[in-house]
This record gives sequence, structure tokens and C-alpha cells, in this order.
Amino acid sequence: MMIVYAILIFCLLIFVHELGHFISAKSVGIKVNEFALGMGPQLLHFKKGETEYSLRAFPIGGYCKMEGEDEDSSDASAFNNKSFPAKALVVVAGSAMNLLLAILILSAVLFAVGMPTNIIKDLTPDHPAVKAGMLPGDKIVQVEDNVIKEWNDITDTIGNSKESTLTVVAERNGEILSFEIDVAKAEDGRRIIGITPDYAKSPGKALLYGTKSTFEMGVKMVEIIGQLITGEVSTKNLTGPVGIVYMVGDTAKLGWIYLAQLTALISLNLAIVNMLPFPALDGGRLLFLFIRIFTGKTISDETEGKIHFVGLMLLFCLMIYITFQDVGRFIL
Repeated sequence: MMIVYAILIFCLLIFVHELGHFISAKSVGIKVNEFALGMGPQLLHFKKGETEYSLRAFPIGGYCKMEGEDEDSSDASAFNNKSFPAKALVVVAGSAMNLLLAILILSAVLFAVGMPTNIIKDLTPDHPAVKAGMLPGDKIVQVEDNVIKEWNDITDTIGNSKESTLTVVAERNGEILSFEIDVAKAEDGRRIIGITPDYAKSPGKALLYGTKSTFEMGVKMVEIIGQLITGEVSTKNLTGPVGIVYMVGDTAKLGWIYLAQLTALISLNLAIVNMLPFPALDGGRLLFLFIRIFTGKTISDETEGKIHFVGLMLLFCLMIYITFQDVGRFIL
């Protein structure tokens, strides 16, 4: 099942990525010769209109093969004969779809779990909030001088406070009550008063926090990539398909919510890595589009295609290195 889960996740992420290229190419009138899921020998294929659709044997990739993408073509609907905005749209669409998928998955998880509110659900026995007389159902509206609108406002205010006693204002059955509550410390050092929140399902908040979480994870990933380039982080910390399979297996044991979060993380990773300015990656293709604004046909489509091919071979070498590393780490 570990392998099955991993294959399903790979196929989903690759399909979404290539679907982004496919839809955007069709929308700007670029001819798509083949839309394939997987690599290697064909298992299934059919042709509809000008495009051949195929399912291939190895679920390790996929592609959207466009006319004139890596070669010169005189066809008016070829990629190389379209305007810069049209080509740029097609290039970034794959990563944009992976980014969107990460946002949607995290938002769905947050909606399924619910968002913490400023209403108390439970109180920890023998903790300050119980001793002060607070009850389940109390809605906290103010802590010290800070107006409370959501759960994070409560934890942030308590965590950032310096006083040993806090004034907490709560609403109970339409009545406003004020409590003087001592602050305790959790085992990890956090400042707490011993309350847990009630949860509510809000599509709007789930989408907002799903987007925010995706952005925060994306910033961290970009920072790590920068540290890899500067040498602050070793390439030994990189993980490839083998490592991901094991991560998926371990995560699946924890439940679907954790597996969904990992899927969103991998999708975001795919979006960011694909936009790096390296030949064969979407970011490399976008870089060449900008370069050729100034150089015109000095770099031919065929020459660019060869450069991307060299980049692809280098990426394969990196993947082989990471795979051997993963085999030693997870299997041997």
C-alpha cells in the first residue's frame, strides 16, 4: 500500500502539472501533439482532434508535447511561433496548477478539521482558568487590552505577555464577565492558562489559512534551496522518489489528514523546483523566453532544445545520485 499511495500521489501531481500546460496551450491556440501520463511504453492511447492521449508504463513522469516546443516549426499554431505572453503563460501554468492544488488540499484539510474559535470547549483541571471560574462555552472577547476575534489572538496575547496575572473578559449567555487569571507554563515553556478551543467549519477561513500556510511553506522551501546553493545545507538532505515512497508510507499510518498535508507539501515543492532557472525546467524555459526578447533568433529553437536536453540529462544524473543515497538511507 505504501507503493500504491506513492504512485497515486505522483500520478495526481504530474497529471495536474501537465494539465496546466495542456489547458493553457489549448487556450492560446498552440498545437499539442501528445498528452501523456507516465513514461516508457504505451499502455493505452487514443487520438482526439490533433492530440494523442496516452497512458504509459512507468508512473514517474508525464509530458505535454507541443508542436515547436524544442524544435523549429513553420506551423502557425506551433509554440515557437506564438507571442511572448502566450508562451510565458504556458510555461508557468504547470507550476501554477501545482501551487493551486497545494492551496486547495490544505484548505480542504482545514475545513474538514475545523478552525479553532475563541469559544472554550474544555478546561484543563487544576489549571488557572478553572480556578478563576471559567466554564466551557465561554467566549473570550478580550485579554488585557487586546480585542479577541479568533483563537490565535488568545495564544499570541498570552504567549507575548510578561505579567504573571492577566485580565480575561468573556461572554457567557449574553453576560460579560471579567476574570483575573494566573499564567502557567507548559512543559515546552509556553505560557498557558489551561483552555482548549471549540472548532467551527468555515470555508472562507479555511481557504484564507490554507493560502497563508502554503505561502509560509513556500518561503521556507525557497530559503532551503538558497542554502543548498550556498552550501549551508548538504545535498545529503535531499530526498528523491525512494525517500518519498517511505515518507508516504510512514505518513499514511497516521491517517488521511497527514497524507493529504504531505501531498500538498510535495505539490508545492514541485511547483517551486520547476520554476528554478535551470535548463529543462519550466523556469529555464521562462528564462530563455526573456533572453530571446533581446537576442531574437540568435539562439535558434533547435539550439535551445539541445540546451534543455543537456539540462535534462544533468537532472537525471542528480536523480540517480539522490536515488542511490535514498537506497542507502531507507533500504540498506
